[in-house]
Parts: sequence; structure tokens; C-alpha cells
Amino acid sequence: MRDYNTLDDFSFEAKTVLLRVDFNLPLDKTSFEVLDTTRIQLALPTIKELISKNARVVILAHQGRKGSWDFIHLNPHAQALEELLGQSVTFVEDIYGEQAKQAIKNMKDGEVLMLDNVRMFEAETAKVSVEQHSHSELVSNLAPLADIYVNDAFAAAHRKQCSLVGFMPVLPSCAGRLMEKELTTLESIVRNPNHPSVFLFGGAKFSDVVVTVDRVLGSGLADKVLLTGLPANAFLYAKGTCLGEKNEAILLKDSSNEEFEKIRAALSKYGDAICLPKDFAVERQDSRVEISLDQLPVDEPLFDIGQMTIEVFSAEINEAKTVFLSGPCGVFENPLFRAGTKGVFEAIARSDAFSLVGGGHTVASLEQLGLKQEMSHISTGGGSLEKFMMGEELVVVSELKKACKKNLVDA
Repeated sequence: MRDYNTLDDFSFEAKTVLLRVDFNLPLDKTSFEVLDTTRIQLALPTIKELISKNARVVILAHQGRKGSWDFIHLNPHAQALEELLGQSVTFVEDIYGEQAKQAIKNMKDGEVLMLDNVRMFEAETAKVSVEQHSHSELVSNLAPLADIYVNDAFAAAHRKQCSLVGFMPVLPSCAGRLMEKELTTLESIVRNPNHPSVFLFGGAKFSDVVVTVDRVLGSGLADKVLLTGLPANAFLYAKGTCLGEKNEAILLKDSSNEEFEKIRAALSKYGDAICLPKDFAVERQDSRVEISLDQLPVDEPLFDIGQMTIEVFSAEINEAKTVFLSGPCGVFENPLFRAGTKGVFEAIARSDAFSLVGGGHTVASLEQLGLKQEMSHISTGGGSLEKFMMGEELVVVSELKKACKKNLVDA
């Protein structure tokens, strides 16, 4: 029995709905064009259902964070949604001011309006309580114009931010279809995965990976963990492998001795259940060159795993019944270093395992390789997905449950 409301629990006829989605999309660094619309596509069932029920749909979303290059207005997102939806989407370069409020008041049933980047509201990311968020300018200005709040932003469900949690104490609230599908699928995997269960972590971040590795192996959720990208480099470095000055500088920039101590403890505790690369690929004279572990350290960055690692990891995947995938195996954007990601992802696509995929860059690489349709379930979450898999309650889900109880009491 689910303990949160969904779209099934409300009537939306002629109602104004605040719909919080996660449209934080990969953008071209020069033109700011949207590179991948997967997150918009996955939210379409909720948007289309609300339109079919004659709701007035007001969309709240964010892009980037203050200070980052991709912190932009949401005009491109509104245009991308309009093309995918096949109906007009009005965009206002305002969040809760007079322009936004007037646009909401002027809406007709079945129309869609997108407000601007909610992170342009200074208090969106303030580290305050849910109660304090519910009294913010954003909520105080928009909540009186709305009848129902719908949260469909699973990818941001681990964040206690204003537009994600602030409306639930003051408006009838529920999960959208994407949020509902994510939670239902993930709960079934976490509670009873088919074994052998293999988890693969890659990408360009390694903070918290050791915590996740300890959780999934310690709980029996995973039988094997395969590491590529920066997580693999961090584990090899902690193990005593000299990677080369450039590679180690990247690791040491935002890490501490404590993190490497935790990694060493995990390596000691789980042994061969943690699988690390046996070879790598670097760039020399504009060419891909593969090197074995005993050829380390090197001056060049480790941009990909080598063929030997691809084969070993593919063999582990071939035996698996469940595969969890988060992060590409190398710098897949560069054709020279796409082989690792291509080889391992193709092995997952060929396998009979239930494949659960998470993270924006992972999905973008699957899209580029034409393998997205071969995966069993693509999650929109990155951090939220990992926290869920670690057994942590996501703050947005917690607030949805509280709102459900409040709705029952009020009813």
C-alpha cells in the first residue's frame, strides 16, 4: 500500500495545478541548446494527463545553479516541451512576481504555462526547515493561485528546497506519474532484487561512492560492484596504485584522507566483490593508447577503461540477473574514449538482466549509443536514486507522505 497520494486521488477539472518537474537538462556550452530531452519526455505522461483532465498546468523547474555556466532562463525548455507536447506552452520570464501571477490568472482550462528558473529565487536553496520554506515569498505568492500541488521531480527528491517541499504543507499534494513509477520500480528492486546483482558506478564524481558501495554490498543488495571513471581511480589510489600527478591531483582536489581511509576499509571488507579496472586508455599524439596497470603512473589523464576491463566487466554482467548502472565508463563525449562505455553498455543491453539506469550523463550516453530503449528502467535520478538505493528516505517523499496524512485528516 502506498502512503502518498497520486493523480488518482484528486479531481483536476478546471483546477490550477502547480507541477514541479525536474527539467535540469544537458546543454550545449556555447549555444545553450538542449542536448537531451529525456527528462521532459518522461514527465509527459503527467502533463498530458493533467491537460486531458482540463487542469491549468503551471510548471516549476530549475536549470543549473547560481554561478554555474548552465544557470539560464528556461525559454529553451519551454520550446522543447512545446515541440514534444504538440501544444502551445506559454513561458514567462518571472517566477512569482506580477507578470507570473497575472499569467496564471489568465490561464484557461487545459493550458500549460512554464515559469522561469526557480533557482533564480534566492531562497530556493536556503538551508531552512520545510515549515520556513512554506512561508517563503515563492509559496506565499503562488499558493493562493493554485488548487493542487503535484511533485514529479524524482531526480531532485533528495533536496529540501523551496519549490520541492514548501507547497506541501499548504496545498493538497500528490506525486505525478513519473514520481509514482520511479518509487514503485525502485521499491521492488531494493526489497527483492534477483541475484546475481551487479552495480556499476562510473562518471566524473566519486564523493559518497564508498558509502553507496558499503551499503549495497553490506546489505546484500549487490553481489558485485564494478567501478570505472573517477570512482575507480579513487579506489586504485587508496589501494596504493600510483596513477600519475595529473590523475592524482584531480582526486585530491575535493577529497580528504578520511574518504580514502573509508575506501581502504571497504576494499579490505569486501575484497573481490569490488572489481577495479585492469587497463586504461590515454591520449597520445591524438590517438587512443591502452595501458595496463603495471604501466602506471602516466603523465596523461586516464580517459577510459581498456579492452581487458571491458571483457572482464562484460562477463560479470552476462551472469547477472539485476544490473544497476550509474555513470559512463570514460569520457564518452570524445569518440576516442567511447569504447569502454560502448562495450559495457552493449553488454548490459544484450543481457537478460533487469537493468536499472540512473544519472543524466548515463542516459545521455545511452541515447548517443542508441541503447536507451534496450534498458529495463531509466531513472531520472542521480543523487536521489543513489540515496534511495542506500536506504535513505528522500525528503520530498517524506513530505508527500505527510501531505497524504494531512489530506486524510482534512477530508
